[in-house]
Amino acid sequence: MKPLLTFIFQFLSLAIIGQSLSLDHLRCEYKENPIIDVMEPRLSWQLKVEEKDKNIMQQAYQIQVASDSNQLKKENRLIWDSGKIRSDQSVHVAYQGPEVRSQERYYWRVKVWDNQNRESPWSKIQYWEMGLLSTQEWHAKWIRPAWEEKPRTLNPPFMLRKEFSLNKRIKSAKLYSTAHGIYEASINGQKISEDLFAPGWTSYHKRIQYQCYDVTKFVKPGNNAIGIYLADGWYRGNFGFGHNWDPYGTQTAFLGQIEIEYQNGKKDLITSDESWKATIGPIKMSSFYQGETYDARDEKPGWDTSNYKDIDWKKVETVEATEATLICPESPPVRRIEELAPIAVFRSPKNELIVDFGQNLVGRVKIKVKGSRGDTILIRHAEVLDEKGNFYVDNIRSAQQKVTYILKGSDEEIYEPNFSFQGFRYVKIQGINGNIEKENIKAIVIHTDLPKTGSFECSNPLINKLQENIVWSQKGNYLEIPTDCPQRDERMGWTGDVLAFVSTGCFNYESFSFLSKWLRDLKADQLENGSVPYVIPDVHYKNGSTGWGDAATIVPWTLYLKYGDKRILERQYSSMKAWVSYLSNLAGDDFLLQEGFHFGDWMFFIHPWENDIRTGYTDKDFFATAFFARSTYLTAKTAEVLGDVEEQKQMEEQFEKIKKAFQQEFVTRTGRLSPHSQTAYVLALAFHLMEESQISKAVGYLSQHIKNAEYHPSTGFHGTPLLCTVLSENGESNIAYRLLTQESFPSWLYQVKQGATTIWERWDGIKPDGSYQIPRVNSFNHYGRGSIGNWMYTVTAGIQHDDEQPGYKHIILKPEPDPLLEFVKAEYQSLYGTIKSSWQFENANINISVRIPPNSTATLFLPGHPTEKEGIELGSGSYQYSYKIEEK
Repeated sequence: MKPLLTFIFQFLSLAIIGQSLSLDHLRCEYKENPIIDVMEPRLSWQLKVEEKDKNIMQQAYQIQVASDSNQLKKENRLIWDSGKIRSDQSVHVAYQGPEVRSQERYYWRVKVWDNQNRESPWSKIQYWEMGLLSTQEWHAKWIRPAWEEKPRTLNPPFMLRKEFSLNKRIKSAKLYSTAHGIYEASINGQKISEDLFAPGWTSYHKRIQYQCYDVTKFVKPGNNAIGIYLADGWYRGNFGFGHNWDPYGTQTAFLGQIEIEYQNGKKDLITSDESWKATIGPIKMSSFYQGETYDARDEKPGWDTSNYKDIDWKKVETVEATEATLICPESPPVRRIEELAPIAVFRSPKNELIVDFGQNLVGRVKIKVKGSRGDTILIRHAEVLDEKGNFYVDNIRSAQQKVTYILKGSDEEIYEPNFSFQGFRYVKIQGINGNIEKENIKAIVIHTDLPKTGSFECSNPLINKLQENIVWSQKGNYLEIPTDCPQRDERMGWTGDVLAFVSTGCFNYESFSFLSKWLRDLKADQLENGSVPYVIPDVHYKNGSTGWGDAATIVPWTLYLKYGDKRILERQYSSMKAWVSYLSNLAGDDFLLQEGFHFGDWMFFIHPWENDIRTGYTDKDFFATAFFARSTYLTAKTAEVLGDVEEQKQMEEQFEKIKKAFQQEFVTRTGRLSPHSQTAYVLALAFHLMEESQISKAVGYLSQHIKNAEYHPSTGFHGTPLLCTVLSENGESNIAYRLLTQESFPSWLYQVKQGATTIWERWDGIKPDGSYQIPRVNSFNHYGRGSIGNWMYTVTAGIQHDDEQPGYKHIILKPEPDPLLEFVKAEYQSLYGTIKSSWQFENANINISVRIPPNSTATLFLPGHPTEKEGIELGSGSYQYSYKIEEK
């Protein structure tokens, strides 16, 4: 009897334990159930355990893949079974089955074994689907309306339609579609997707994304109709500096095909061709810069249904197929994310009707109005009001950001722009008698639909507002690509901005796929000589600058460290080497970059008390040579990761030569720099350009410089991201905290106290006397200076990656508390799960709490604790410590 009872007890114990180990957050190429064109897709999952569990590590996994979800339960019907693989790898596990096939769907599941001798149940079933892998599978033709358009003008968007008949019971229907321009599709009177601005923005001459939509629920046996609204977007029209027109072409066009599979196994194909028809509808103009004009009197009800009479519609014509490669989207789409209600509706001193949404945002307004046929509503958008409280648009330059709506005269009309977006907090409305009720106008926030991964909170409400502002600027400028600003006549992928912000951005939102897609365009637009244009995708700049083009090395390296994804380095490696080669050719044999154009430390600050002494200025040859060294160093590190020993050696030797030249040109033997600016010391220290014997002196000079400025920064776009980090790495976190908590001008919290709800482009966008900086370059939504967020996560909260085990497989937890704050708490959703770190002063003690996700480990450095120097090695789980900090 005893053996039987023992068996039953062991069985029940295993059953109970087994329930506490499961899997979730299953992803393929960072997405849930994606459509991809990756030939060796990678799968990831997270271990889910009970809160009390500690030191949980995966010991083995098994993946099964089948062509049908039901077949996963039949071993003889599997496409691939990995078998039990002894490994702790749970992210980026490559599919190793038979070669994937176009348009096939692959269902997969996984189970794992952990170091507690537990076997998880099979995960829920997920899938990935392959897109069109060959150009031969595109049977559709590129089409456009068969009429002439005016050059160099904002032509109205087109409406395209096609009726088709389906005569059998439908099993599935998929629409594959793309455009020169941006489009919106509907079938039988219903929009088929919430995506905005499809197909997205890429290097159009080389890469164009296409979408694959499951439209099974939209089609029916019998008569059907598809409608396409096609606008300029980024492809055509007025886009770029200097009244740049038609950056990619003078004609927009559409390409699409609906693939039907019937219940009986037969298939049908509906393609874009000469049989379609076209017209111009109610949208008379739509532009990212200028806004949208919508005449509701010209609406065409039912135009995308089969019973619509299109007698007066015109023919379309086919156009030559693009030479660009058609690709599946890698990044999530842009979508409507949230609605904001106004906080106030009022009249300005000029008697302007103004609506305040309380938040500088990116999106558009949705308005509900009544009126007579032909009445016109005009809506302008602005970030700020002027010193007197009037509407202010000087800083958006030639971008009108103007929406015009002409009423059709029905009872109640609701309008929201279709193919435009604006950057704004305030709108001015003309054409309405009296006021507008708050419930009749909303702000629609739009941005790339990225998963939120980070949060930060502390005892100082101004810093919490700063973090909120950083996030809002990231949302507004992570719109299809990483842009500089969302309101004026730019909105382009300035490389220097994303280089400065990439680390912070990866904490706040899962940014890998978003920035990986952008890096593909950087590589595509890179010039033959290796130079990287200022903006990516490149609309008309063919030049490169250090601190900007170095995005070619810094961004992929940062993504590798944050996500542990080696493929990003493999893919971008040639681009990294090409950029360094370009700089090497510029520098020549003396290894100093004194040739070529360089922006330098953009938007550095000259303190008023410095008069004509430009101590904030960093010489451009110093700046350029420092970044030349940095890109060389990172290319050497990349070569090491990829096992390219010869290239690693060459790059390491080149770095030492640059460092020697830098030392001879810019550094005294005691560590004083010329130029003697905050940014100069920050770059030299961060980029390993100082000798060991010079570091303490250089740190002293930097610290004294900041003290002389009364704990105010003078750094520009490239010094700012590294300023506090360099101080902390060299034992001066107390000064970094003084900079962060500084409330007077100029500082991060000065902006907050001035009412900022996003990050400003300049330290002095609004001066203490209430006046504004020059309007030509004065955006109030520029995330660059929000790069302080990285220091807040990595130093105040202490959540750091480990270069040797990237992607937070091993975590460095090294919080550095300071009496200027009472508590800090932060979270980060890594690919392994949630990392938490918090601390709080309580009387004479400090309380520290951390959480490490399953299948990862950490080294915790407790500040002011006897173990601080060595650290404590921890497995997964939650840990709390309370102790009195030892005096140093």
